[in-house]
Amino acid sequence: MGHLAGKDIFNKVGNKIDSLHVRCTNNDNLREIARALFTEEEAGVFVKLPYVFSTLERIHKITGLPEKHLEHMLNGLSGKGLVVDIWANGRYHYMPSPMIIGIFEFTMMRTGKDSRPDEWGPLFYRYLENPDSIYNVNLGDGQFMSPARVLPNDESTLPDEYTRILDYESAASITERASLCAVGLCSCRHEKLHAGVKTCDLPLDTCASFGWAADYLIRHNMARKVSASEMKETLALSGKKGLVLCADNVRWNVTFICQCCSCCCNLLRGITKHGYPNTVVTSSFIANVMSDNCNGCSKCEKACPVNAITMLEDGSSSVPKTKKASVNEDFCLGCGVCTLLCKTKCLTLKKRTSRFIHPETTFERVILQCLERGTLQNQIFDNPESLTQTFMRGLIKGFLKLVPARQIEMSETLRSAFLASARLIVRIQGKGWITEI
Repeated sequence: MGHLAGKDIFNKVGNKIDSLHVRCTNNDNLREIARALFTEEEAGVFVKLPYVFSTLERIHKITGLPEKHLEHMLNGLSGKGLVVDIWANGRYHYMPSPMIIGIFEFTMMRTGKDSRPDEWGPLFYRYLENPDSIYNVNLGDGQFMSPARVLPNDESTLPDEYTRILDYESAASITERASLCAVGLCSCRHEKLHAGVKTCDLPLDTCASFGWAADYLIRHNMARKVSASEMKETLALSGKKGLVLCADNVRWNVTFICQCCSCCCNLLRGITKHGYPNTVVTSSFIANVMSDNCNGCSKCEKACPVNAITMLEDGSSSVPKTKKASVNEDFCLGCGVCTLLCKTKCLTLKKRTSRFIHPETTFERVILQCLERGTLQNQIFDNPESLTQTFMRGLIKGFLKLVPARQIEMSETLRSAFLASARLIVRIQGKGWITEI
């Protein structure tokens, strides 16, 4: 009977992770990951946690567990990256980690004596390589509210007032504005290394985090504190190595900048291997070829992390078989990696004609992600142990199926009204501070 109970609790863990703002297919591989990361007791606490940040006192009332023991359990789960804890209003608040950005990254960033990357890397690799596990369930219906966005390289744009990089688009500006900076292991490269499929020689110690996220990672020994100047040097070096800089998809209080290689990064592999161009939000720039200067060297084609550049024969040239670079605008990330290798300077970044409205904060991004993925009801009625709230979640879920989520997201007026209502609900619940992160 104990074996059956254990099997059931890890299935519940899979369902709980799937109910957060990043969906996850609950299959045998996910349950195997859960068994490797959670004890049965930890799993029992995890599935009872409210879906959003809550105090120890509230979680105690919901779970019925003694506060001292519960606090010990929550600290242990936070140390494993399975729960996120954040200090606000004089106390810690706890929330179950989503799979991405969360359980996967934090697990593969662990380096302590209890770390088992040789076991975890292959488990995550098997799960994430199946496009139905993460990519299709989050992006298969054309969703575009990704947790990450591409930053343009600061040196890749034309020097005129129409192509200036805004503060929230600049890695240097993000670093300067951060209250705290930290660097830890790149979870994707670490995963590929221990899965036996890492083919690049790029370093592991490159994952940049900021603000409250840096504080979380430092406290739990998943990253080390660095100065702003050291962080700038790390990011600049990554740019020179042709890595794509991906930040979380918000304008303010940015919490991470990934330094992505096309061979290891699960975000970029979502595009190149699994065919979902909306895995990350492009920058507001796009690669632009001034063909008169292009010498056909093809360095840009080889450097592009998502194969958005091809060399095509130049029909206007009098020299036979002369080729020029051509950019596929449907796939170009606007990262600027190609421009750094172009000696003729025929490649630059220019502003896109259409713009993506990035969420202001993490709160807004999570709400919009949940709206797209049909889990918004869990953010509004977040107590999984309440029968009343379970009933209300069902009603809201049914209602959301009738709401044209894309229409809300694409209309600035509807989107502003929707987010204002979400902020009001949270403030009524006494959690207004969440809207600021």
